[in-house]
Amino acid sequence: MNDIMALAAHAGWALQEKGLMLATAESCTGGGVAQAVTDIAGSSTWFERGFVTYSNAAKNEMLGVPATLIEQHGAVSEEVAAAMASGALSNSHAQIALSTTGIAGPGGAVPGKPVGTVCFGWAHDGKIYTERHVFPGDRQSVREQTVRHALEGLLRMLGMLEQT
Repeated sequence: MNDIMALAAHAGWALQEKGLMLATAESCTGGGVAQAVTDIAGSSTWFERGFVTYSNAAKNEMLGVPATLIEQHGAVSEEVAAAMASGALSNSHAQIALSTTGIAGPGGAVPGKPVGTVCFGWAHDGKIYTERHVFPGDRQSVREQTVRHALEGLLRMLGMLEQT
């Protein structure tokens, strides 16, 4: 079992233990997180739905991300990642959500946002956490690292729930 499958299985176990359903809102990963979690047998007990919102219009229409937010900060921003995670919760029956938006390459870099820049959001119970990372490597490598980090962040959030 590779590390992404192991992370997805661990996340599934933790979600099931807490009675929580997960929703994903993905851009640069193109549904890679949803694929990873649905590769786990029994994931229907803890995975509610996934949104693949590759275009700005999809982010707006499916998740309610304001067009002005995208114009102001860019689609690859912590602000948009937060809005995507929040929108996934608002447009699903899940109680916890994660989001990914980034530049997997080989093109698409803009000043201040090189290829490999990815922003993440995790939302639960009115709290939203975001992060920005720049991952090395080619398109496939950036996407794999993004899926891995999204699941690791979900596990960190679930761990924080145990402490509260």
